Amino acid sequence: MTFLAGPAGTMPRPPNSTKNLRVVVVRHGPAENRDARRWPNDARRPLTARGRIETRQAAAGLAELTSRADRLASSAATRAIATAELVQRAIAKGAPIETWPELAPGILPGPVFAKLRRASTDAREVVLVGHDPTLSEFVSMAILGDGVQAVRISKGGAACLEFPTEVKPGAGRLVWLLTRRQLAARRRRSAGAFPSRRP
Repeated sequence: MTFLAGPAGTMPRPPNSTKNLRVVVVRHGPAENRDARRWPNDARRPLTARGRIETRQAAAGLAELTSRADRLASSAATRAIATAELVQRAIAKGAPIETWPELAPGILPGPVFAKLRRASTDAREVVLVGHDPTLSEFVSMAILGDGVQAVRISKGGAACLEFPTEVKPGAGRLVWLLTRRQLAARRRRSAGAFPSRRP
């Protein structure tokens, strides 16, 4: 699914606004399959080698769509932290990676709203890295106000929300929603990956 607001896929912030918060939600990249023998603790399951490459490319595309993040929060799971590190290099070099229990696998979206409200008092742009279904449910609840899942964030994909007034269910606005391949493609177009043929 692709959703872009405006011709460039971005939504400008009102000048001098202290209420407007932008939240970029990133699902961890492709990880190794569950295997209790290799990873008895599933939280230690890592990204695949290919998944790391694709997630790095997606993070580079993310930099074409969003400004520098003030805060970067992640699940403590290995696959999420690895994704957050790639995102950090692309759009959050000045922000340390914070680990939020609210972003752990299997958490309902309600606690994410509560944590985000507390954490966003000194930030204009926050990046959240975690898992599904929590993240897709969080985005859906942000724009619809109820528990109906209206969007799905694919692995390594991302969504951007804006909360113009306050962070609560139904108060968000979906700015864009892209898969990791769509994000990577934006980076390639920006870098001129398809040069014209030489004479």
